[in-house]
Amino acid sequence: MTGIGVEARAQGARARALAVLRIRGRALAVALLPAAAAVILLAGGSSGHFTGHGWDIARWATSVFAVLVLLAAGVIALVVARARPAVTPTVAIAESAAPDLYRLVRDLADRLDVPAPSAIALTPDCDSWLEDRTHPAHGPPPPRAHDEISGPGHHPHRRTTTAPVLVIGSPFLWWMRVGELRAVLAPVVAGTGPSAHPDIAAARRFVRGLDAAVAAAADRGRNPAVRLLCAGIGWVARLLLRSCQVHAAEMERGVAAAAAERAQSVDYGVRIVAQEQVGLAYAGWDRLLTRVALPAWRMGRWPSRLDAGVVAALTELSRRDRLADGFTSRLGERPACDLLEEPGAVDEATSLLAARLFHGGPAEIGPDWSPVAWQEYPDEVVDRKWRTDAARLHRVLDVLGVRRTTPAADGPTLARVLNHLTDQGPVGDGEPGPHPTSPHPTSPHPTSPTSRTSFGDEEEDDDLPQNPRSAALATRLGAAVAREEAEAMPAGPGGPPAGQGSEAALWDDRALPLFPLQPPRTDRELLADHVTAMVCCAAMDTVGATPGLDWLDGPTLLLDGERVTDLTPRVLSLVEDGDAIPLRTWLVEVGIRPEKPVRLG
Repeated sequence: MTGIGVEARAQGARARALAVLRIRGRALAVALLPAAAAVILLAGGSSGHFTGHGWDIARWATSVFAVLVLLAAGVIALVVARARPAVTPTVAIAESAAPDLYRLVRDLADRLDVPAPSAIALTPDCDSWLEDRTHPAHGPPPPRAHDEISGPGHHPHRRTTTAPVLVIGSPFLWWMRVGELRAVLAPVVAGTGPSAHPDIAAARRFVRGLDAAVAAAADRGRNPAVRLLCAGIGWVARLLLRSCQVHAAEMERGVAAAAAERAQSVDYGVRIVAQEQVGLAYAGWDRLLTRVALPAWRMGRWPSRLDAGVVAALTELSRRDRLADGFTSRLGERPACDLLEEPGAVDEATSLLAARLFHGGPAEIGPDWSPVAWQEYPDEVVDRKWRTDAARLHRVLDVLGVRRTTPAADGPTLARVLNHLTDQGPVGDGEPGPHPTSPHPTSPHPTSPTSRTSFGDEEEDDDLPQNPRSAALATRLGAAVAREEAEAMPAGPGGPPAGQGSEAALWDDRALPLFPLQPPRTDRELLADHVTAMVCCAAMDTVGATPGLDWLDGPTLLLDGERVTDLTPRVLSLVEDGDAIPLRTWLVEVGIRPEKPVRLG
């Protein structure tokens, strides 16, 4: 019964592929129609049937029009054939770097009776799929450090067969066990069967070519003639793409359904458990990126072991969450990352790629973009972040003309911040409010996604604090952050980054980050983050608190080795309402002296 279901779904996919190819044939027929009419008129004239001045004009007009249409069709066909389809940025894995992983995939393909994928690559995301890279533009780029794992003389993108590349989410390799990974990959690998059918392959090439042609036509240049030509090519490509859209979508659904049906016979019971791990891995990966990796990326550091970090994060989640009970018992089984010869090198490469995709960092290591190990994270990232934020806060207070707490105070103090935010009077006393022409920081640079430092859950609120002093300070802080982010942006969309030739890039580096993690921070969040940083600096300098790393919440303050969890609501009470009593009470209980100067970054 399963074989009948697979064949029926495959037949449906092939029928949709033929529908796409028929649209291609109709487009060709439309392009040839004027030429056919011109041939008929020319043949009629030579045989003496269509004679007279009117027929001569019709022959010339039709012939010229046919030539123009054929030229236009030839240009469009050339653009569709030559335009480079988009390719997902991945870390290519040579067979010499993961022989056991290749063996597992080939054995799986043999059991499913489908062609084996031509190569394997990793993506820093929780997903797996097949990707066709047969286009000539996807030839082998020169190997680059930290971007692909390949052996000497090996070109992972060189296609020796028509089978697609298997792209695997790197978090799966570190969190899943070998059996679970095999079960998850079974329906993906099964998709190589329908992909090998010539009609489906031709339909996919046509649709990908149209999509690439639309993208190529969007870059019109400055010449008016070129812009006009590109506009025409783009219009035709979009028209054909819209005509194919429904059939192509149904074809892909049929291919996926046939692959899933075929994979039912392989590790079905394990796949049910493995799908639970997919959801858990996605939750842990998202939290690790937004709360742990993102603060480091903003500091010019990129954690070099993100995949190892997701294991720690998911293990911690399993410990805290009752729904994850029993998952930690799996850790005694063989992890899928053992299928790699050098897991550390692969982890580092995918970690750098993740920083580029989700934050837009450079392709190469430099003085302002260096890796950081997890054991160095508290000192190199957390401490530096807090002191940098606290220094910015006091610079803005200086601009606002806020007085020091006492004439004898020769350094920045937490008391200065507390006194300023608890004074409910006007912003006067030499402290100007937000300038009407200053940039409003609720919309800083769009390529600066953020997550706030978390010491507990808090509600979303995009409004400015009601406290006028807090509102003025938040606005100035936002403007300062937006200005610093703009200054840190690369200078213009010129050539690709250092170390990358134009032919080596598989995607447009100027469009990074491709997947921003979060929208920009609001004024309220920025002010709360900066006040929290000042409190943490005071705690470190007066009572010996230490910066720490929580795998699920990111930067955290440790007092006597215990994580502080109740600081956020006290800070929000100060920032939003000008009520410092909860925070001052906590400072007294802990023994923090707000009047003592702190060291800033």
